[in-house]
Amino acid sequence: MSYYQHESAIVDEGAEIGEGSRVWHFVHVCGGAKIGKGVSLGQNVFVGNKVTIGDHCKVQNNVSVYDNVHLEEGVFCGPSMVFTNVYNPRSLIERKDQYLDTLVKKGATLGANCTIVCGVTIGEYAFVGAGAVVNKDVPAYALMVGVPARQIGWMSEFGEQLALPLTGEAATTCEHTGAIYTLKNGAVSKS
Repeated sequence: MSYYQHESAIVDEGAEIGEGSRVWHFVHVCGGAKIGKGVSLGQNVFVGNKVTIGDHCKVQNNVSVYDNVHLEEGVFCGPSMVFTNVYNPRSLIERKDQYLDTLVKKGATLGANCTIVCGVTIGEYAFVGAGAVVNKDVPAYALMVGVPARQIGWMSEFGEQLALPLTGEAATTCEHTGAIYTLKNGAVSKS
């Protein structure tokens, strides 16, 4: 085994887990899951069959990563944050054929206790604040807070708020890395 698995964790046959990953206390990884290298699955995490988790993701305690959720490289899922996979669930009505895909792109942060409603895409290096409820797509580098989530700014890849307006054209430099971020046509890019 090229990864660490705590004795209380259950990893079903067929699951793919990359080298150097850590599967902590009371985790359950279903057999169809594909998990990259250097991933940390905190205590009491559930990973469904139709899930992909990219290299170097951190899924903190008490997170369920349900079917049709896909995390790219370096995604951070804060403690007790929530994914859904059916938009309008009912206990008495079977809707497994209505699962919606959720994509969280490279480097994004999903804060503690936030909820990601199924069917959305979270852009690269976006930052969803603790407790926010995301029910629509989030642009790359966007800082989102509230219920429902609304954009209040832009974040650097380093994880600091950028001195950029929400709209218009502007540029700023990350004080930690020296990277230049440019806002143009409603989108931020790094150069």
